[in-house]
Amino acid sequence: MNEDLQPTSGATAHHIEIRKTARYFSLGTLSANTREIWFIVHGYGQLAEYFIRHFRGLDDGTRYIIAPEGLSRFYVKEWTRVGATWTTKEDRDTEVADYVAYLQTLETEIWRQFEQKGGKRDSVRVWALGFSQGVTTLCRWIVRGGLRPDRLICWAGDFPAEIDLPTNKDLFERMKTTFVIGSDDEFITPERLAQHKETILKAGLNLGFVGFDGTHVMDVRVLRDVVKSLQ
Repeated sequence: MNEDLQPTSGATAHHIEIRKTARYFSLGTLSANTREIWFIVHGYGQLAEYFIRHFRGLDDGTRYIIAPEGLSRFYVKEWTRVGATWTTKEDRDTEVADYVAYLQTLETEIWRQFEQKGGKRDSVRVWALGFSQGVTTLCRWIVRGGLRPDRLICWAGDFPAEIDLPTNKDLFERMKTTFVIGSDDEFITPERLAQHKETILKAGLNLGFVGFDGTHVMDVRVLRDVVKSLQ
């Protein structure tokens, strides 16, 4: 084994807080006339700039769509493309705390901009959508970071294991939480989906599930139909 890869037995881990610049992308124009604010969270290995393109069909002049980007970037596909991730298994708790703090800061900034333009919070509805790894990220933002969307769409993902669903039952039901899963999703097998539904049922939650013919992808036509059904 390469010496650099061996466990640092006997070493003590430390953490320091640093300043870091985060990036996000937006669609639409934020104004006092905005009627919906969307927070959309990409999956593992994606970039917000490309993920947000799936939502161009929703940009009708009444919506402002915000896509934050994961704080860690890396090369994928043999150095030909860059992707981002929200967390890994290494030092996970710290990474989660960092991105929840980042997302809280982003939400505060969006509301500041909205109110500066004459907007009032009670005049808009908030939508939130996560894709794949973005689902766990978004749910942690809700439970740990205080995001309160009126509608929550969990696409190709499920709840983080550590979330106490019975305790948060009313929270997720108020949001009309809806899961969207492709029939041939290579990561969410029928067995895993059945386990996920059983966990939700045991927690006493009444949540929506939408299936579509497809794999582990965003489908803009399905997205349009789901949004229409939740209006």
